[in-house]
Amino acid sequence: MNKITLIIIVLAITISASGQSPSFKTYMNPVIPGDHPDCTVTKVGKDYYTTGSSFNVTPVIYRSTDLVHWEAIAQPVSASWASFDDKPGGGCWGGHIVYFGGKWWDYFSRANTMYFVKADDPKGPWSAPTKVNNPSSLPYGLGYDNSIFIDDNNKWYLVVKNGQPNGGIVELGSTGQPTGVVYDLNWLNPSPSFPYSWAEGPVMWKYKGYYYYSFARDLAGGQKVMRSKTLTAAQASWEMLGDFFNENDPLKAASLFASPNHASNAVLIGDSTSWVIHPVYAKGEWKGQGRQGLLNQVRYNASGRPIADYPVNQSFTAPKLPSSGIPWMVPKSDEFSTAKLHPEWSSLGYTVAGKYSLTERPGWLRLSPKSTTKGNTVTKYDGEHNYSLITRVDFAAKSKDDQAGIRLLRGDETKFVKLVSTLNSAGKKVIAFSFESSYYEAENTVGDTLWLKMVRVNHGISGYFSGNGTHWTQVGLAFDVSVIDSYSDFSSFTGTLQGLYVQGATSAYFDLYVYRDAYTPILAECPSNQFGTTKGSVISGISALDNIHNNDWALYAGVEFGNSNYKAEPDSVEFTASSIASGGMIQVWLDSIDSGTKVAECVLGNTGSYSTYKKFKTPVTAISGSHDVYLKFTGAGTSKLFQLKWISFSKKSGPVTSSLQIEKSDRLLIYPNPAKNKLSIFSGFLFNTVEIFSMNGQKVFQDKKGATQSSELKFNLDSGMYVLKVSSEKDVAASKFLVDLQ
Repeated sequence: MNKITLIIIVLAITISASGQSPSFKTYMNPVIPGDHPDCTVTKVGKDYYTTGSSFNVTPVIYRSTDLVHWEAIAQPVSASWASFDDKPGGGCWGGHIVYFGGKWWDYFSRANTMYFVKADDPKGPWSAPTKVNNPSSLPYGLGYDNSIFIDDNNKWYLVVKNGQPNGGIVELGSTGQPTGVVYDLNWLNPSPSFPYSWAEGPVMWKYKGYYYYSFARDLAGGQKVMRSKTLTAAQASWEMLGDFFNENDPLKAASLFASPNHASNAVLIGDSTSWVIHPVYAKGEWKGQGRQGLLNQVRYNASGRPIADYPVNQSFTAPKLPSSGIPWMVPKSDEFSTAKLHPEWSSLGYTVAGKYSLTERPGWLRLSPKSTTKGNTVTKYDGEHNYSLITRVDFAAKSKDDQAGIRLLRGDETKFVKLVSTLNSAGKKVIAFSFESSYYEAENTVGDTLWLKMVRVNHGISGYFSGNGTHWTQVGLAFDVSVIDSYSDFSSFTGTLQGLYVQGATSAYFDLYVYRDAYTPILAECPSNQFGTTKGSVISGISALDNIHNNDWALYAGVEFGNSNYKAEPDSVEFTASSIASGGMIQVWLDSIDSGTKVAECVLGNTGSYSTYKKFKTPVTAISGSHDVYLKFTGAGTSKLFQLKWISFSKKSGPVTSSLQIEKSDRLLIYPNPAKNKLSIFSGFLFNTVEIFSMNGQKVFQDKKGATQSSELKFNLDSGMYVLKVSSEKDVAASKFLVDLQ
């Protein structure tokens, strides 16, 4: 297998310099789908960071430049740490990353004991955990779900909560340990009345001279806030302001999310608006996916009381912050072409070092069982309602207890959906698909190396296998996993997880992981983000994307079109839609509308009724790699244009000539990528103009020169993702590149 160590995605991009893409002007919650409990937020320079409780998996640190698009950048605590447990709820509780004294710190708790790790860079490497000493003047332990507050006098504090009546503010010194200065807030939630239930997850921030202290009543209760002019333990100095979220919002009752709580501290951005990240369970049937990461604005009234927007079902105006090209936060495809696992992958429970390798067989993830009775799973958070997971696995099972493949698991680790390569009780090679007591198997006629695909369509999960990644055979019937999706977990507290899995006595080798396959139909009712559209009536378990009007749009994130391992290219896209009007047009854009790449336009006509669906097909231009796919809807007038049920890309037949295979590409190469302040450019044609655009379409650099095929380019740009474009009178080529000044 030929792996590419330098990946340059060559795109033909039509740039619009007219302003910010509509893709980034608004957002729908959640901005971090999947389990993201007890989250905090920190602003350092132009970047924002969030982390929180991980419970039974290793914790993840996320970074953003616009508070809407997040990427996993680090795991501050290793699964091989001796104090990490191997059971539901056995990982880290709480977590707050901050920058103080020239170092990065992450504070968290494990088994009701506080620890910190530190690093020179937020991406790591991170130190081994250090226990935080309990101040002798504090009559209770340091507890859990704590946070850090840094005052503007360069003093910093651990905001502490332990049990229902106990809470305080503990000053820290330069070593990260308490100095002995303690502000005991034992009056806030006294026994036996406990007026605020648990008064847990405390956070603090400062705004216009006031110290604000906010806390959750309990796991499912609301959020309260109080303030003081001075940092003090005196009850008389603190003014209780009441509910933090706008509990009077008229759209509250119909919201998909209920009882927001455990909010982060409010962070102030350049235009003087304030924002919080906060975790909330979805109502009812999707509660099992955990407390998802939501973003909402905080507005201060005339008296200085902060009121956060309630997370109602609507598009919110996004913070006025620059996008750096970070895609929407869903699980990403992985070719396993690096020496370390991407930090988006978490280990499930305590795992000794050496149970995985990316170097033993370059380009493959070797995953080994923890023991003959304990499997090994690397996981990602499961937060969407439609996707198609694909892996290629090389595994030689020796018994029915040897299994390797894809696994979906409930947070309490008692219910699993498994699609695995194994042996049956007769010793025959099979592909097994199971959930609870239901079990299907198909004879493995492919061999030890085969492809597996698990498809979610709302609560239905289907399993498939293939010998070539193109022609798929279904294993049994689909499972209804509502018992996983709706689970209320108030013991291990963890949401649904997906990932790769091995058990038994034999190691498995995984060649790739695809989150959303472009060539498996995409359910239109399940956009990752959208503007203007709604979900229609549910019929037989699925619905349609409805209320589509001119200039509305929908995003389907993390769509994989093909890479060096998964050799595929699309030749067309087909839309299943209905309309009683004159219809309209769907524009297909990659990565953003207007400032991204438009790859298709499809005209949709009248189908006679909204219950009559027809298919409309159009060619697409060459696409490779993983992209956020935006559908922009256009049409005449102000009436509804059509309803959309499915999006289906078709594979091109014949040999694949992917633009990811650099040895065959002569259009545009750039090096290094990431860059700091200069680039080397090599093109397959003579060019005389070089331009650089930000991801919102604004031109930030231009250079004109004599006709050349190569150039050394120097510039002064902020960290972030950009598009470099070279052109002549006849030719144009463009490529994304990253500026990383850290």
